Amino acid sequence: MKSPGILKIEKLVKKGVKIPNPDTVEIGENVDTDRISGNKTIIHSGCKIFGSSTLILHGAKLGYEAPVTVENCQVGPLVNLNAGFFKDAVFLKRVSVGFGSHIRKGTILEEESSIAHTVGLKQTILFPFVTLGSLINFCDCLMAGGTSRKNHSEVGSSYIHFNYTPEQDKATPSLIGDVPSGVMLNQNPIFLGGQGGLVGPCRLAFGTVIAAGTICRKDELRPQRLIFDKAGKGETIVFTPGAYIGIKRIVINNIIYIANLTALMQWYINVRTRFISDDFPKPLFAGLKQKLSMAIDERIKRFKALCDKMQDFAASDQYTANDKPSSIVARQKHELYRMRIRLEESFVELRDNAGDQALRDVFLERIDTGIKKWGKDYITVIKGLESKDSKTGTMWLQGIVDDITIKLLEIIPSFRS
Repeated sequence: MKSPGILKIEKLVKKGVKIPNPDTVEIGENVDTDRISGNKTIIHSGCKIFGSSTLILHGAKLGYEAPVTVENCQVGPLVNLNAGFFKDAVFLKRVSVGFGSHIRKGTILEEESSIAHTVGLKQTILFPFVTLGSLINFCDCLMAGGTSRKNHSEVGSSYIHFNYTPEQDKATPSLIGDVPSGVMLNQNPIFLGGQGGLVGPCRLAFGTVIAAGTICRKDELRPQRLIFDKAGKGETIVFTPGAYIGIKRIVINNIIYIANLTALMQWYINVRTRFISDDFPKPLFAGLKQKLSMAIDERIKRFKALCDKMQDFAASDQYTANDKPSSIVARQKHELYRMRIRLEESFVELRDNAGDQALRDVFLERIDTGIKKWGKDYITVIKGLESKDSKTGTMWLQGIVDDITIKLLEIIPSFRS
């Protein structure tokens, strides 16, 4: 009797999937073969496919350079997963991924983004056209910028996003560009030079260039700036674990990051749904929403863990006679811990923040007009928006980001000063 996996492979071959060496391919028992297109899809030798939610659309190619393992991923049309391990991620049209990739939970690669060989991603979101070189670790960040495959944001080879602190927390997401302007595909690209690094949580404006070999530790919110290391000698200073001297910046950057993800969800719900088609069917959209929801959950979880860590620090702070912390940092740590539950509840309450509906509806009318003119090609329609219409959409999304940020900081007023 043939095993369920072999029967599934035979079914795929019969429906048109090209599997040159079927004996080397493994298909999990819970894989739904109806979710794998037979139209010019190729599964090369040594590939493994698992997961009931796995989706593979027409023209996808798996394992050309080396074996691929895919588990509960949604793979869009004309995507090349050339080699590596992929779990709980989504890849939109014409994404290309090189040898040795390790891509995990909560990762979204939007249209025509690409990565070269030996890249690790987790909880990473790359907007269209964003390109990563080789030998890169780029977890816990969102990167936007660029207007085409010839004018794109890029990360040079041997780059790392530092997403784990000496205090052993991961409240370190970095916003490289932003959502409200980045989704319009009309911003200047960002360049992170090779053999460098970005210390999260960090925010960078569009047009930022970080010179090769530079470690960036600070926000740069002014556009079109070049960041480079100055020559100088290193030094050692006293390190106090848990001091969190920069707690204000850490908290604000986390709030703004989560607010941007919330705005992106509204973009997906209101804009992306208008592009449902053979290239972007409902199951692919469902996977996109699911992975973004995973990303939001992760950021709230990491933020809560940071707040919880303030318990020991807040308890050990010295108080003045009127029961107030003796320093601004101590006061902030104490307030963050005291209001941690309310902050978490507010993040949950604000996840459905839809922003100014009047602005949204005006913008959506322009999207619908573009679809009537150019069809359901997402990039063509977005790039075809007039400048004033893109600005309307950005105002709508930025309103969501600002509203969430203001409401969260109202709960912890010491972080507003």
